[in-house]
Amino acid sequence: MKLGSVKELRLMANTIRQDIIRMLAAAQSGHTAGPLGLADIFAILFFHEMNYDAKNPRWEGRDRFVLSNGHVAPVLYAAMARAGYFPIEETLSLRKLGSRFQGHPSKHWMPEIENSSGPLGEGLGIASGIALAGKMDKKGWRVYCVTSDGEHQEGATWEAVMFAAKHRLDNLVAICDRNFIQIDGKTEDVMPLGDLAQKYRAFGWNAVTVNGHDYAALMRALEGAGKMKGKPTMIVAETTPGKGVSFAENDYRWHGKAPSKQEAEAALAELAEERKRIEAMP
Repeated sequence: MKLGSVKELRLMANTIRQDIIRMLAAAQSGHTAGPLGLADIFAILFFHEMNYDAKNPRWEGRDRFVLSNGHVAPVLYAAMARAGYFPIEETLSLRKLGSRFQGHPSKHWMPEIENSSGPLGEGLGIASGIALAGKMDKKGWRVYCVTSDGEHQEGATWEAVMFAAKHRLDNLVAICDRNFIQIDGKTEDVMPLGDLAQKYRAFGWNAVTVNGHDYAALMRALEGAGKMKGKPTMIVAETTPGKGVSFAENDYRWHGKAPSKQEAEAALAELAEERKRIEAMP
């Protein structure tokens, strides 16, 4: 399902954020900051950018989506549900025993996805392998990978960066959630990452840094990635962790914390007000 305007995409991101809060409140467990911060990016990917068929998830011509930072699973589940893969009501079983909506996505329980994720630092390598396979088989589909900034503290990520550059994987687009937090605090305090785009360019990638909530900038970056020849693309998206919920924004303590019932009600009230502001836009 493709949405035709930025306003529609903003409304979808708002819907996804509300879904995330409801899932986490029902589970009383999970990660809040990252999923809320990524809602705009997932709205653009699933409702503007990627080609797929929710009713035929294994369609050969689909673009492949790889989630590396699996702890942000609620944003993936909400986007997929709104895209028609499964009923949104079912996502309220998040993290329940026997649910296919596990705390980290599992391909065993959810065959609609491309990869299981949980151990950080693996997704970009998986995405690079899929992209190389597509190149070897001369396929027209593309590979999109969402990864976190904290994962770039792990060596396996940089092995994948070198691999993708060596094989000139211009069918690969990676998006880094540069929200500057991780479970122990701020990334630049735990293990400074510096200018990630500059580092990617040094490794032979096309790389840009954008505001992760600026729809025009994100779409321009994705359009540029589609035209790039001979290089994979990294879009470093600077996001606000906890975006849309004032008491969670930019607070690393919400990295792995779920809202209480009262906090969820307050968050949903804020998001409802934000929806009214979006609906009033021309």
